[in-house]
Amino acid sequence: MAFSFNAIQTLTVAILLLFVGTAVINRVAFLRDNNIPVPVVGGMVFALLTTVLFMGFDVQVSFDMVMQEPMMLAFFTTIGLGADLRLLVRGGPQLLVFGLVCLVFLILQDLMGVLAAISMDLHPLVGLLSSSITLSGGHGTGAAYAQKFADVHNIAGTMELAMACATFGLIIGGIIGGPIAGRLIRRHRLESDETHYEHKPQIKDALHDTPIDGDHLLWALLVVLLCLISGQLLALVFQDAAFTLPKFIWCLFVGVLIRNADLVFPRLKVHRPTVRMIGNLSLSIFLSMALMSLRLWELLDLAGPMLVMLLIQTVGMAFFATFVTFRAMGGGYDAAVMAGGHCGFGMGATPTAVANMEALTRRYGPSPPAFLVVPLMGAFFIDIINALVIQGYLASPLLGY
Repeated sequence: MAFSFNAIQTLTVAILLLFVGTAVINRVAFLRDNNIPVPVVGGMVFALLTTVLFMGFDVQVSFDMVMQEPMMLAFFTTIGLGADLRLLVRGGPQLLVFGLVCLVFLILQDLMGVLAAISMDLHPLVGLLSSSITLSGGHGTGAAYAQKFADVHNIAGTMELAMACATFGLIIGGIIGGPIAGRLIRRHRLESDETHYEHKPQIKDALHDTPIDGDHLLWALLVVLLCLISGQLLALVFQDAAFTLPKFIWCLFVGVLIRNADLVFPRLKVHRPTVRMIGNLSLSIFLSMALMSLRLWELLDLAGPMLVMLLIQTVGMAFFATFVTFRAMGGGYDAAVMAGGHCGFGMGATPTAVANMEALTRRYGPSPPAFLVVPLMGAFFIDIINALVIQGYLASPLLGY
């Protein structure tokens, strides 16, 4: 038996699951104390339900995910609309340090995967595929390299493996980030310096402290939609360029341009609390859709060695975030929030990283540096750094590529 949800029904279920996630977190102390994001909980509850229906009653549920990409693009657009380049200049040193931290982790992540594969008598490319290609790279990068590996080396099941590993990473990235960062905050008795941030005029100003109203919402929605349209058009124009960028980066670029053009053209100013609200809603709905549509039974098809490699990656990410990311970024409250965010896109995706940080800052207080550095690294630079690391490994005689 099969049930199919159209686009409106799918969106309705995704929003409903956010309420389910909130209700579950309010009733389960472990989830609440470990800062597990609401969309992760709601989406996983539904994914578990569909798995039981499929495996126990042969009932399949399918969704029309036409709204998933616009929600993702809207989220990254709001990141751009909140990116003050003056803050980027101030945060440049932190961004550089975080970039070096991510580079070291990507090298270690791939090394762990390759060595684990070799130790279990698997092809080294299988280890690489279950490392930064799918975990830091996500489903898109995983699909691209899986096809290449299948064509060049005739390795069977690479696409299924890539999708399963990327799915595993998306789940784990949203589960381990909050507990790791929360433990660091409690262990070192760290606190958010809210007063310090509130007195920085670059971050907060009187114009944008006004309440959200209908006019603010309408104008912000228009600007976000124009950014989406412009970003998609730019992606289409440059799709055949030597160096291509995904749609979400183009949307983010347009958002950055509009955000900083308002310094010269004040009429372009967008009410930033409204932008943040749109971004938070878009992110939550996107993650809810991504997780509720997971086919968890496909993870059960992973052979034992694959699960071992993924568990090794999870432990490696946890140790690296705790002992390297946290200390390298200064060992303070902002560093702890960044460590939680690093777990998000080191194992899953940038939206997962932001969801981790949202859950942490709702409980412990704001961290503007984390919300500047982590999304910029995840949106702009991590894919480029990851591609260079992957190519470096592929050039090694060890992989035989």
